Amino acid sequence: MSSEHMQIGEVAARTELSLRTIRHYEETGLVIPSARSRGGFRLYTETDVARLMVIRRMKPLGFTLDQMRDLLDATDHLDATPAPAGAEREELLDRVRHFEQAAAERVADLRKQLGRAEEFAGTLRERLGEDAATRP
Repeated sequence: MSSEHMQIGEVAARTELSLRTIRHYEETGLVIPSARSRGGFRLYTETDVARLMVIRRMKPLGFTLDQMRDLLDATDHLDATPAPAGAEREELLDRVRHFEQAAAERVADLRKQLGRAEEFAGTLRERLGEDAATRP
């Protein structure tokens, strides 16, 4: 086995995804192992790990598997050799821009939610502090 390839366990440790999740992403066609060992074990490259990290970052923002697939398709085409040019390149870049805007909006929403959660936790801490001060 080449030092360039990693087995699924190492990929899971590096991406902080479970084996089951990585296999699910394979079943849905989001990430396909770059190779198989003689024993049939999945083998991944750094490119595969980078792809899994994109998926991992999209998931908490609420992107669907289809949306993940669409973004990965666009970036795969942009990274292809030869690189797309003209109108095709612009269409691909527009797709990526759409995802960047959607991600930014979702991050802003999450920041609001986090602020509210922190306020709530602070209110509870204050309450507990008041109760501790009034106890004999």
